[in-house]
Amino acid sequence: MSGDLPIVFTGLGVRRGGTVMLNDVDLVLDRGAPTVLIGPNGSGKTTLLRTAMGLVRPSTGSITWAGSTESQPLRRALVFQRPVMLRRSVEANLRFALATAGVERSARTRRVAELLALVGLSGFERRPARRLSGGERQRLALARALARDPDVLLLDEPTASLDPAATQAIEDLIRGVGAKGVKIVMSTHDLGEAARLAGDVVMMHRGTIVESGRAADVLQRPASEEGQRFIAGQLLV
Repeated sequence: MSGDLPIVFTGLGVRRGGTVMLNDVDLVLDRGAPTVLIGPNGSGKTTLLRTAMGLVRPSTGSITWAGSTESQPLRRALVFQRPVMLRRSVEANLRFALATAGVERSARTRRVAELLALVGLSGFERRPARRLSGGERQRLALARALARDPDVLLLDEPTASLDPAATQAIEDLIRGVGAKGVKIVMSTHDLGEAARLAGDVVMMHRGTIVESGRAADVLQRPASEEGQRFIAGQLLV
């Protein structure tokens, strides 16, 4: 059983100066198929992911992890849209992630091999991480996140700016990880990707949830005006 789930947002608000980043968010993230966040730029998707990770403290309302308001992020991981690679080899990046996750030194060589095989980077061990392609970097970032053996994997637009082949590789990885019982919560601008991956879809606009439900219902029959316009490809401001 997960030590983090369910993650429950109750009346949650986040403000920075005079800017409202999240406003009165009520949401439950629990076991099951991936939850995909959609919405225009600045809608609050990244802030919600950071808050779920514990990196952002609410200004109002609350967030709980498995009923606790204080939870160390030992079994959850966040992959940023533009992950930073250490100035080290692919293998050294993974060894560092395994060390910070508390994996015993004697087990790290085996785990490096397992993780590289999982993300399709076997044979890249000595390659400088910063010389990888965009898709390869994203796969290494996923491997580093999985080094923590997370119950919850948070992904901030993991296929942004990737070509179709790299996008498919990342989506296949997400499906594989989800099939192992890891809860995936990810944001995307790609409605096709949301339809391919999501069990549930949450649509955000101006820091507020305007649609939430099963993927088919939200993507095919949005109830709100904002949802209808966004699904139709119209600009939301």
